[in-house]
Amino acid sequence: MELLITLAFGLIILLPIVVLAFVQISNSTATLSTTEAQAAASKLASAATSVGTQGPPAKQLVLIQVPQNVNSIFVGTLSNAPGHEIIFVVSTNAGPSYVTAYTPLNVSGNLSRVTAPGVYLVNVSAQGSCPSMPTLPCAYIRPS
Repeated sequence: MELLITLAFGLIILLPIVVLAFVQISNSTATLSTTEAQAAASKLASAATSVGTQGPPAKQLVLIQVPQNVNSIFVGTLSNAPGHEIIFVVSTNAGPSYVTAYTPLNVSGNLSRVTAPGVYLVNVSAQGSCPSMPTLPCAYIRPS
């Protein structure tokens, strides 16, 4: 009986420590995903700026790593219209987190197929006119 009581007290003490450890691991995973998404968005924005300033027909292939917990990727605006941002939507414990990278040039494209975790080759090309807005020059981003 004494052994069972001792084991019960030990488990009561260890249970909160285990729960706290799982919460910390979950928070660090969300932080890591957000940091990796920021790196990928910045890499794409840098390539788009570089290609866009060179003008058509400049192209660049970029290797990005999409982390876990990425729900979607938007190029331009949240409606995928031409704009100045590359947006990764990362799910965290507090809800969706919008990780953005700004480009001084207009960007357009579709990276909806690139949301599963992994490494992807992305084609960034300068366009004299965006496919969705023909009067606007932009850098077009699409998976290779």
